[in-house]
Amino acid sequence: MPWTKRLGERVLLYLPLIFMGTLALTTYWLVRTTPPIQGAAADAQTPTGPDYFLERFVMRAFDAQGQLRTEVAGDKATHYPDKKAIVIDNIRLKSVDKAGNTTTASARKGTSDDAQTQVELQGQALVVREARVDAKGQQQERSEYRSEYLLAHLEKEILSSNQPVELLRGGRERFTADALRYDHGARTLQLDGRVRGTLVPRTPDAVSKPGKP
Repeated sequence: MPWTKRLGERVLLYLPLIFMGTLALTTYWLVRTTPPIQGAAADAQTPTGPDYFLERFVMRAFDAQGQLRTEVAGDKATHYPDKKAIVIDNIRLKSVDKAGNTTTASARKGTSDDAQTQVELQGQALVVREARVDAKGQQQERSEYRSEYLLAHLEKEILSSNQPVELLRGGRERFTADALRYDHGARTLQLDGRVRGTLVPRTPDAVSKPGKP
């Protein structure tokens, strides 16, 4: 099996989907915080500058049992109605699934359109999926994704970057490339440019030992 295919299956199988889902929730909440524009004149002409700000904010979403599911924080959020976009400085995201597994993301700046179709992360973009036990009871190591630029197409479930990327797994496996495109629907991972990778051999499991009758 090609090592790039192994990388897609072992490192980024669910990470982009969780990441994009968290970003979709982020933009949904922040757009909903937009204060209503007063007056008929405002309806006739869109303001050319920002219409509202949020500073040093934290937003949290909980499930019906009161357990934290998503947390979004930033130093400042600015909404631009003319550009139909919201910009978050020092964005920090956290997503917790039903099993308590955590995925986090951060960047110096996050930009999303009001339609929630795409999100850009710029400057020290980092996505981390903490170690966990999967549905089959197998231990999954900590995974990291690093780049200076990341573009998430939320509707198409495509994650891409036209800048150098670095993928880490368990502190032992490392992959680098000049660009990346991940299509969650097609389950394909494409690494372009100068691609380098280090894979660490796995120790055979104890399943090879004879079982009890």
